[in-house]
Amino acid sequence: MRRSGMSRRRLVRMLVLISIILFLFVGLAAASSGEDHGPKGWVATDTYRVMNFVVLFVALFLLLRKPISKALNARIKGIEEQLAELEAQKAEAEKKLAVYNEKLARLDEEAEKIVQDYIKQGHEARAKIIKAAESAAVKLEEQAKRNIEHEFKQAKIRLQEEVLEKALLKAEEIIREKITTDDQNKLVDEYLDKVVA
Repeated sequence: MRRSGMSRRRLVRMLVLISIILFLFVGLAAASSGEDHGPKGWVATDTYRVMNFVVLFVALFLLLRKPISKALNARIKGIEEQLAELEAQKAEAEKKLAVYNEKLARLDEEAEKIVQDYIKQGHEARAKIIKAAESAAVKLEEQAKRNIEHEFKQAKIRLQEEVLEKALLKAEEIIREKITTDDQNKLVDEYLDKVVA
């Protein structure tokens, strides 16, 4: 309501200004018309001119008052709406600015936290890797011991087989050298007795 009162005042001021300008224009036109009326003074034609101007001014005022008022009121309303919209945008921008300033303030803190988390994860991963490597080393050591024991057993068995084989060969050679035909017959008889029994 305050703005509409101000807009009416402005409208009245504008109309008064327009009337003064028109009055001056008419006065200049009359002065430049070139008619010589003798000594300068008020003439009857001047009265008619002023009355024509006043009638024209009142007619224009009555005819254009509502359209000009509506146009000015619409313009004022549009400006008020733009101001309200701009105020809303300003408030929203200030809120966003406050949020961004807060985020920027917390950015260093968050970066430090992220770095600490990565360092912690790195230490945990290193501990897991070391533990897994130690476990794998223990398993490999146990496997190596089992393989060595197995190889020792296999080597011992092969060695015993070789020794036994060589001993049998040696014993066979000795027996061949020392056994006689009588000893062979005697062994064959003993063997047959055992088989028959």
